[in-house]
This record gives sequence, structure tokens and C-alpha cells, in this order.
Amino acid sequence: MKVLFAAGGTGGHVNPALSVAQELRSRYPDAEILFVGTKDKIEATLVPKAGFDFKSINISGFQRSFAPSDIIYNLRTLKKLLFVTSQCKKIIKEFSPDVAVGFGGYVSGPVIRAAHKMGVKTAVHEQNAFPGKTNIALSKYADKVMLTAKEAEKYLKCTEPPVVTGLPVREEILTEEKVSARKALGFPQEKTVILSTGGSLGAQAINEVMCDVIKEFNGKDIIFVHGYGQNGRWMPDKLKEAGIELENNDNLFVNEYIYDMAKYMASADLVISRAGASSLAEIQALGKASFLVPYPYASENHQYHNALALVNKNAAMVCEQKDLTSEKIISVIYDVFSDKEKYIKMGANARHMAICDAKRNICDIVLSLI
Repeated sequence: MKVLFAAGGTGGHVNPALSVAQELRSRYPDAEILFVGTKDKIEATLVPKAGFDFKSINISGFQRSFAPSDIIYNLRTLKKLLFVTSQCKKIIKEFSPDVAVGFGGYVSGPVIRAAHKMGVKTAVHEQNAFPGKTNIALSKYADKVMLTAKEAEKYLKCTEPPVVTGLPVREEILTEEKVSARKALGFPQEKTVILSTGGSLGAQAINEVMCDVIKEFNGKDIIFVHGYGQNGRWMPDKLKEAGIELENNDNLFVNEYIYDMAKYMASADLVISRAGASSLAEIQALGKASFLVPYPYASENHQYHNALALVNKNAAMVCEQKDLTSEKIISVIYDVFSDKEKYIKMGANARHMAICDAKRNICDIVLSLI
């Protein structure tokens, strides 16, 4: 059995594909698995580290502005497109896969198109409630189309009805729960815990308002866990200038990156976050109320559509970045204090939306094509 995965560009595309590949290998240890991506993005590190073979193609995405530097970048991308199909065909011919699976992003496009033209069975998985352009194009001829959210279906033109599989999340997310997580972290069970993050790079807008929020609640009986990311390294100094003690503070955990996210998120009463598909899948799996601030520059504004899927089920709140103020978050946190049952219900609604066997669902569909 030979399975080819096309995934790259961001961890949001690569990690779900790796999760499915690991599930496939656990069922069939002798299966041959090959990943195709680019040599200068995160997949070139993550895939070999996970123990899978990797080959690269020379491809990049398009920039959406008309700045001179972006125009030059797009011209180089067009030049790459002239040669990428032959690269894909060479890899596919040498590997001879039984099925090729794309997880979105510009890497998937040429690989899955080439596989289809060469008579290989193909499947694609769409993470977002508003599909990316690559999967919209691929859905017209892929043998199977899989979705994280049913809301994406209306934007696609599939040869047969797509299947809602959910999005794989890390195994540790599926096994954590609030009481044991708080005990492990040393958080009192009765305290209110707020988790906020803008991802590994950080979100300037979230960092700025959280400085004001933390100042507002400084000295009050509430725990804040905040990840400011690579681009927010100024934040600890700003808080110290405001007279907020960060060291040896049992109520404040402000770090560049939140390690052991599963435990910290499981302990939280409210999660403040961007609305990327992977983050929302984890929020749903752990049954957390959330205040979502979609990244406004995501393609097709897909994070806003992702957030709306939860808001429409009373499973989250959403605030566009242009409307975000510290006062809004402060008001919500005071509301958590006064009406915890409301947020417990919101979290329960999120948990009801979770699909916790996503990697098995996807693996089953991939195997059905072989």
C-alpha cells in the first residue's frame, strides 16, 4: 500500500496530515507513505521529524497586494508554475501511489491535479468553513472531498456529496479534563482561569488589549495565562512598567509560548484566541467557551467564517479585530465572574460540535479509495 500526502506552508496544513499518516501507519505498519511539500517551509522539518519520507517541489503562493515587491514575487511564482507539473509527475511516477491526499494550500494544487491526470485516486480535506481557492478547484474532480465544517459544502462543486470528517487534534487534547488539569498545574478549582493566545507568532491586537485587561484585574482573584508569541516580546516589559509583578505571581503566567497547551486550555473558563481551524478544533474537543478574534488578513477571511460556525450554535463569541477593545474583553470577563453557568453552557455547545475521531474518519475514507 502506497499513500502520498500533499501538505505544506503552515502547521495548520501539515499537522492534520501527519496525524492521519500516523493513524494509517498504526493500522498498516508496512504501508509506504510519502509527503510532498516545499523545502523552505515548516513541512521540511516536521515531516522527517515525524519519521516520514519527504520530497519537495518548487512552488509558492500568490501575494494579494499590488506592492512592487509582491508583483515581483508573483511573477516568480508564475515562472515556478511552468515547471511544477513535471516535478509532480516525476515524483508520482517514481512512487506510484495507490491514492494521493491533499490537505489544502498551494502545495496541494499541482500535486493532486497531476495525480488525477495520471489516473491515481485522489482525496482532499478542507479545514475551514470558507474553503481555500485550491480546494475549491480540486473539489471538481477529486474522488472524495472531506470537510471540517459542513458550512463549506455550499462553496464547492463536488462530483459526489462531501463527507464531514472533522479536523484531527493532538491526542493529548482528547484526554485532558478540567479538574485533573488544574490539579496538575496547581490552579485552585474555584478560581476563574482565562487563557489568551495569538498563536506561536503572536497577535499584536490581542497582546495590546490583554495588557490593559491584565492591569484591570491585577490583584483580583483570577488567573491569566497568556502566550504573546515571537512578535510580542515587548509585552513583559510593558507590564512591568505598569507595576505588574510577573515573577512568583500565582495569578499570572505570561510567556512567549504556552507549552502543554492541552492542560492550560483544559483548565480555562474562557479562551481568547484567533479562529484558525486547528485552534477551534481544540476548543471544541475540550468544550471551552471562547472569545474569538479572527485574523483579518486570512485568505477569503476564512477565520471569520470559522468563528461564525460556532457563534451560530451559541458556542462562542466573535469580535472582528477592527472592533476589538480592552473594554469589550473586560466586560466579558466580569460576565464570566457573575454568570459562570452561561459560559459552561457555551462550552458544552462547543463540545457538542466536536468530532473527536476525525483522524480515523479521514483514514477510513483514504483506505476506501485503495
